[in-house]
Amino acid sequence: MSVMTLLWRNVKWRFHNKFTVLITILQPMLWLILYSAVASQAMRGIGIDNYTTFILPGLMVLVSFGACSSSGIMNYLMKADGSFYRILIAPVSRKSIVFGQVLEPVLCTFLKVGIMCIVSLFFSVRIQMNLLGFLIIILIIFLNALCLSSLTYAISLSLPNEVIYETTMNAIVLPVFFLSTALFPSDTLTGGLSVAVNLNPFTHVINLLRTLMMEGNVEALQLFGVLVMLIVMSGISFLWALSRLKKETSI
Repeated sequence: MSVMTLLWRNVKWRFHNKFTVLITILQPMLWLILYSAVASQAMRGIGIDNYTTFILPGLMVLVSFGACSSSGIMNYLMKADGSFYRILIAPVSRKSIVFGQVLEPVLCTFLKVGIMCIVSLFFSVRIQMNLLGFLIIILIIFLNALCLSSLTYAISLSLPNEVIYETTMNAIVLPVFFLSTALFPSDTLTGGLSVAVNLNPFTHVINLLRTLMMEGNVEALQLFGVLVMLIVMSGISFLWALSRLKKETSI
């Protein structure tokens, strides 16, 4: 059993449970369509002419959170039907199991982001981007999703049931989303709120995506910093997930 076998198994589960795709993309779509329409007039007062384009990068990160969080639920369902434990006793390395689990939410993230970007074109979104910028965006989305999927997989292995898992994920996702520049620019903030927003790593991911999409280019230092940050976070999350899986084996 290889990484691709495990990945394909999870992909088939996702297609068999299509509602997981629909539900996790529904909230970002509502933000894109409804909230941007309501808030766009107010945002013109602070110099944001196309607010729908402005919030699209933040919603891409929110979509990634949703896709990766739902993969944690998949882990509990696999435990319930016994397939999780059958994989553990199969002749496959623990790293392959983790890779197979975390890559499926990455693919799901790209599917959802693609759908949302296509829909956004009907709502006056204008993206200034060349081929290099497009490839950088793909890389950033991949690393961000890989980090989040490893993190959510590790959390699902650490908590006893899906109720506590969902509560924990809500407690993580909502503050991270609202304490970022997903919905508003950081230069309007002051004091402790400004510090909290700038300490949020996803603020810098969103800012990088926004700069690439609205300006078509980005400073090398900003790009390097975000890439290093995501690679380090992905590595730490993956090692945590691997450690938790090994503990499952020893139980």
